[in-house]
Amino acid sequence: MMVGKPVRQWKSVCKGLILGGLLTTCMILLYCLSAPEVHFGLQEVPVPFSCAHRPSPAYSSTISNSSYSASGQRACSPKMDVMFLKTHKTASSTFLNILFRFGEKHHLKFAFPNSRNDFFYPSPFHHSQVKDCRPGMCFNIICNHMRFNAAEVAKVLPADTSYITILRNPADLAESSFHYFGNVVPLTWKLSGEDKLEEFLTDPDLYYDPEGFNSFYLKNLLFFDFGEDNNLDPNDPKVEVAIDAIAKRFQLVMIVEYFEESLILLKAALCWDMEDLVFLNSTRGKVQPFLD
Repeated sequence: MMVGKPVRQWKSVCKGLILGGLLTTCMILLYCLSAPEVHFGLQEVPVPFSCAHRPSPAYSSTISNSSYSASGQRACSPKMDVMFLKTHKTASSTFLNILFRFGEKHHLKFAFPNSRNDFFYPSPFHHSQVKDCRPGMCFNIICNHMRFNAAEVAKVLPADTSYITILRNPADLAESSFHYFGNVVPLTWKLSGEDKLEEFLTDPDLYYDPEGFNSFYLKNLLFFDFGEDNNLDPNDPKVEVAIDAIAKRFQLVMIVEYFEESLILLKAALCWDMEDLVFLNSTRGKVQPFLD
């Protein structure tokens, strides 16, 4: 007869605990709903209009005559803030070395990828991919491979940054890209024969899959690098809109087939010295002054 009483007491305790837990949960929910939203992320701070940088002491003593006007006054000031969109298979590494040397000479700050040698390509660029990036931090140069995203790039570079890129003959690019990246594009694995490119070109529509893994390497790769849809029909109005946007954004588009001529245009656009543009031609294995 005495067994029933402890059982009833235990049930009462359990009910009390359950009701207490429910009441506590309801109070927490009500508090969360009524409390103002708390942002734990750092507030975005605009990048300064121009990064603070000081030319190296050596720079002031090595200004070329081309930087001066006929009156003896310096005609322009060298531009230190540069966004170089490093496109694929366009000899862009040669120009990258020029940028690295220029940046080291003038003690400039590079925006490098965080733990990779590219900005998480082929994902669109995001400012959080920059190593040690903090709100309001200002970089002078960004130049590693990325899929271009103008709005995000603007978050790490000053407003007066010069935008530069390089392009290549589309036919030569397509051939080079196919041979270089073919092994990482699964849709090419089903191609037989020694010359897979020749077989692919016999019927591209049969072999190409726009949804295939890494398929962008095989069609309009540079358009993809610019952050655009590489599978658009050439007659789609969006293509013209994208090209116009690129033309407005980039102050200089160099051409691989006219690399040395492009450097002359670059010198004028950035007001750099001739010695800044000396490069090493890897095919010849010696330094090229490109103007003798």
